[in-house]
Amino acid sequence: MKTKDFYFELPTELIAQTPLSDRAASRLLVLNKQNGQIKHDFFKNIANYLNKGDCLVLNNTKVIPARLIGRKTDTGAAIEILLLRRETSPVMQPISANPVEEIPQSDDIWEILVKPGKKCRAGAILDFGEGILKGEIIEVLEDGNRRIKFTYQGIFEEILDKLGEMPLPPYITKKLADKNRYQTVYAKHEGSAAAPTAGLHFTEGLLSEIKAKGVLLAYVTLHVGLGTFRPVKVENVALHHMHSEYYEISKEACEIINRAKANGGRVICVGTTSLRTIESVPFLKGMMKPKTGDTDIFIYPGYHFNITDSLITNFHLPESSLMMLVSALAGREFVMTAYHEAIKEKYRFFSFGDAMLIV
Repeated sequence: MKTKDFYFELPTELIAQTPLSDRAASRLLVLNKQNGQIKHDFFKNIANYLNKGDCLVLNNTKVIPARLIGRKTDTGAAIEILLLRRETSPVMQPISANPVEEIPQSDDIWEILVKPGKKCRAGAILDFGEGILKGEIIEVLEDGNRRIKFTYQGIFEEILDKLGEMPLPPYITKKLADKNRYQTVYAKHEGSAAAPTAGLHFTEGLLSEIKAKGVLLAYVTLHVGLGTFRPVKVENVALHHMHSEYYEISKEACEIINRAKANGGRVICVGTTSLRTIESVPFLKGMMKPKTGDTDIFIYPGYHFNITDSLITNFHLPESSLMMLVSALAGREFVMTAYHEAIKEKYRFFSFGDAMLIV
């Protein structure tokens, strides 16, 4: 299978630049993979497609304001970095022999994306917020990313909230007025460089309606990296190597999902990140097992799904690994037909766009 098999032409005006004022007001394209039918609806009616005993799997990761603007201390040159992956946890270090005068200090190591990259060789010192946060480039990685060691006083998350900006995808050119609109209403665990965008359509009220119907909710965590949006650069799909992302799936989440499967309910993933998470865990004798670790699972047509029955997702970039994942679940030709229908009907695409339900 070739990467070009997943190409489609998308008019630029269909790329959603801002979120709707009402999260649940997005349109919903419903694909029935059993009979090949396509239906148009609105996301606020999503509960109509869910049954008592089904299980929604939601990714409760929280996007951090991972975009930082600073300068090189030696030349004053402007530098922009994007935090991709935290490698170490903060460590409290005394800076004085007198305990009364000790000030909390931490060293954090992150993998980052740097722009412009040529100015940031190993040993470069970067300054953010006039000395509030400093970082030393300690390694240039093979893929062009860097490893940086941060030094600061206080709590890193508070500093990041003060200095950082939300890392919106490059196809969104307008600044986000409310950064919370790039978070799901159930976001909990900080660590993502991008939002699990299928979840952006849910409101608290809609989730309450779904629970009242007897649908189970299972929360998993996968910290989304920017590799999710990188194009597949090989001609042969099977030769593509996925980025690695950190995930956690608890015993409680496994028990909820296992109970739904055992009782004949469907497991419906909210977003490709939730799907990749549950398909990455051990599945023995029809039961999921809890696990924490990194996953680089690549799902494309021909993949056998162990757990997932259905998927709620947004519309994805052409020739992307996410297009391939969706095609693995619903069939490439059916998905391409649905995308052409969505374009004809002027659906909104990508992160702030409309949604698709595959049943």
